[in-house]
Amino acid sequence: MRLPRDLTGAELIKTLVNLGYRQTRQTGSHVRLTCENPQQHHVTVPLHDPLRIGTLSAILGDVAVAQGVERDVLLKRLFG
Repeated sequence: MRLPRDLTGAELIKTLVNLGYRQTRQTGSHVRLTCENPQQHHVTVPLHDPLRIGTLSAILGDVAVAQGVERDVLLKRLFG
């Protein structure tokens, strides 16, 4: 599945909250999210509009590894 090209940081945060992440802190324009299941995992999302494709790809790749699923499965779960 192709990455969304016009996704903002705030929209990505909303989709990750649906996956079980919660906001733990914010420093400037960067928000740190934490998920406790299946293991504790932290990810930082910049509040940029839109997110760069490389940044989005790196964040989603990291979340996919932490959740124990392939990246395409995660993309379908979040955006499909």
